[in-house]
Amino acid sequence: MGQTCRESNHTVTGKIKVMLVDDSAVVRQVLAAVLSKDAEIEVIGSAPDPIFAMDKMNQSWPDVVVLDVEMPRMDGITFLKKLMSVRPTPVVICSTLTEKGAATSMQAMAAGAVGIVTKPKSGLKGFLEQDEGDIVQAVKSAAQIDMRRIKAMSMASLNTPPKLTINQVMPATDKAAAMVVTTNKLVAIGTSTGGTQALEVVLRNLGRTTPGIVIVQHMPEKFTAAFAERLNKICEIEVLEAKNGDRVIDGRALVAPGGKHMQLKRSGAQYHVEITDGPPVNRHKPSVDVLFRSVARSAGANALGIIMTGMGDDGALGMLDMHNAGAETIAQDEKSCVVYGMPREAVKHGAVDTIVPLTEIATLIGQYARRHS
Repeated sequence: MGQTCRESNHTVTGKIKVMLVDDSAVVRQVLAAVLSKDAEIEVIGSAPDPIFAMDKMNQSWPDVVVLDVEMPRMDGITFLKKLMSVRPTPVVICSTLTEKGAATSMQAMAAGAVGIVTKPKSGLKGFLEQDEGDIVQAVKSAAQIDMRRIKAMSMASLNTPPKLTINQVMPATDKAAAMVVTTNKLVAIGTSTGGTQALEVVLRNLGRTTPGIVIVQHMPEKFTAAFAERLNKICEIEVLEAKNGDRVIDGRALVAPGGKHMQLKRSGAQYHVEITDGPPVNRHKPSVDVLFRSVARSAGANALGIIMTGMGDDGALGMLDMHNAGAETIAQDEKSCVVYGMPREAVKHGAVDTIVPLTEIATLIGQYARRHS
């Protein structure tokens, strides 16, 4: 790893160059076949472990690395940490859905990885037919990321299904039906690419008196449980993967489970969440739009909505619903976003009251709580 440190904003010109690092030859072959089918991606090499990978990377440096976490000679997390210290490069973790794999992948995200895709363990034909869009989009998202922003935070389509919008899945909120203002407040947060690190920055700076929080972070199933568990260990507030019927209470953050939608419901003076299946919205499940629209319906002006770093437009229409229902709304600013996609779209829709850097979001949540205590 004797590479001279070089940081850049990672502007990719031409094809996206990808290096695959996985000890399974079959997985490497499948992923190479999937990625090579996309005209915008070029797989420049593959390796069975990080030692071989570095030899190849020093000859031709990739724009994105797709990395396994359990390999011989050097594990993926050790390699990732070395890579981030020497030459920060977007890394997408390719991991299994086992509990151990999920926990290890969360360590990798904390170390600077920018995305997760699930590794095909069996049924490779089915993977090629059904899930290839996930890895293609993950690589394309990673290629847009400014690694300086990932480093700063750590220091403080092919064959994709038709895109369903929130309006096709949930009817728009009736403004007249929005809840009247009460003293029972909550915070709704939506984020995607770069969000695992950004959420840690925000949640670690909140205290037990913080209003209840509901969160959608785009992430595959199984991984959200490990993500919530890790945050729960390092935050003063309680952080849980949401289960159907969980109450939204002060000092608790509920993270939508991967592969399911989460909606806010109200019963009398209490809020709780409803976990449901259903089609992806904006190609995501969980979807920020689904959560935000339900918050507009059930909480109206009693909520604070926050949209943070992420690629695409999920959450923009839902935040507009919240804004129209009287909720206060905040967007993370472009400079501090890893990918300024979701906040930009919310701003374009006129859904945002305030735009602030990531480091100020926790402060604004605290001010919101004090104003309404």
